[in-house]
Amino acid sequence: MEQPPGFVAQGEFGMVCKLHHSIDGLKQSSCAWFGKFSSIIQKFGLRCSKADHSVFSYHTSLGKNVYLIVYDIVITRDDTAEISQPKEYLCRHFITKNL
Repeated sequence: MEQPPGFVAQGEFGMVCKLHHSIDGLKQSSCAWFGKFSSIIQKFGLRCSKADHSVFSYHTSLGKNVYLIVYDIVITRDDTAEISQPKEYLCRHFITKNL
């Protein structure tokens, strides 16, 4: 953990900040989560839809398509044998459940 910009406590190394509210309770937490999720999933190769920012897609040169919809996070492909790639990628970056 690093001290926030503009706040420097000299000689206070190894200290932590105590939160008065959980991070999930912050109004900005969903926006921060989506920003991190979006950047990670775009590194995988999915692109954000211009029409709906909660829809990501990837189209291969072989005509295969991947769609990821951020609601309850639904991943769908036209080739079910290859659906494990994006799921494994997400599992490496986030705590996930496969329902």
